[in-house]
Amino acid sequence: MKLTRQAMLSAILVTSSALAIAQAPAPAPAAAPPARPRFTFWVTTSAFPDGGEVPMKYAMRGDNKLPAFEFHWNLGMNPAPTPPPDLVSYAIIFHDIETANNKGIADNLHWTAWNIPATAKGLPEGLGSGDLPDGTRNGPGLASRMNKPPSYFGPGSGPGPFHHYAFEFYALDTRIDLPATATREELLKAMDGHVIGKAAWLGRFHAQQ
Repeated sequence: MKLTRQAMLSAILVTSSALAIAQAPAPAPAAAPPARPRFTFWVTTSAFPDGGEVPMKYAMRGDNKLPAFEFHWNLGMNPAPTPPPDLVSYAIIFHDIETANNKGIADNLHWTAWNIPATAKGLPEGLGSGDLPDGTRNGPGLASRMNKPPSYFGPGSGPGPFHHYAFEFYALDTRIDLPATATREELLKAMDGHVIGKAAWLGRFHAQQ
């Protein structure tokens, strides 16, 4: 009889221990590793503020010079010491976003350029025309439509409401294998799947009365 009581007590202790283990809170999940900071591309120019009026110096009706732009990269919230390692080239599309031609959805393309080298820190004022020594290729725009060498072609809207002009900058992990006679659509198709950063700068322009 004594052995039976001991066996019963042992069974009760085992059961109590099992219940305590079952009711204990589950261990907290391990903290997720912090997210890796991402590269962010952005541009600046001292020629005019973003969204500001484009000076006549940079307009087709004036000196028709490309404003100088500076390229910047952030890594997370901080300036990046170097661009991302997969950066190969930059491309630019400059267009008047408020012009509709022939009742279509296309706006007025002023200038494109691609294969700007990854080592470029920006663009100098008054960039040259055609293919440049560093590999930059000026592409389709208003200059080539006027049978001139492809080059920057500044704002030119007449008197009346301001037109808004967009400089779109693309950072790419490839070079673009297109002739200077390519269309904007061909350029966009060639860039698709290779954009690792994008930035923009807007300017307003209209001719004085």
